[in-house]
Amino acid sequence: MAGNKRLMKELAENQSTPPPGCKISLENDDDILLWNVTMTAPSDSIYAGGNFKILIKIPKEYPFKPPVLNFKTKVYHPNVTNDENGSMCLGMLRPDEWKPPNKISDVLKLVRTVLAAPQPDDAVEQGIADQYKNNRKEFEKVAKDWVNKYAK
Repeated sequence: MAGNKRLMKELAENQSTPPPGCKISLENDDDILLWNVTMTAPSDSIYAGGNFKILIKIPKEYPFKPPVLNFKTKVYHPNVTNDENGSMCLGMLRPDEWKPPNKISDVLKLVRTVLAAPQPDDAVEQGIADQYKNNRKEFEKVAKDWVNKYAK
C-alpha cells in the first residue's frame, strides 16, 4: 500500500514538526486513517485561548481522495457546520479541487488560517455569515462566548 507508506511518513513528520498550533495523535494506535488534532486558535483571532479538537478521517484512496475533517469542539464560525458533524467548508478539500501532492499539514495550516479569518462568502452556516458581515460586534461576542463555553 503506497498510500499507507506516505501516510506513515506524513504522520511522523506532523508529530515531530507539527503545523503551527497543532498537536497530532492517532485516534487508535492501530488505525492510521483516523487522526486526532488539537488546534490552538491563533492568538490574534477572536478564538484566541481556544483549543479545538478535530478528527481527520483519511480515505483508503488517499492521497488521491481528500481527507474529511470534523470539528469535535463546537465553534461559532461561518465555515463550520453548527451540528454534531462540525464539518468545515474548505475549497481544497472538495474532491474536484483536491490534488494528490497536497498534504495533511497543508490542510491544517489552511484550517488555522480560516479559523482566524472567516470566509463568509464560502459559508456553510449562512446565518452566522450574515451576522459576521452585518453585525460583527454581536458575532464576536457569541464566538468568544462559545470559546469560553466549549473550547477551554
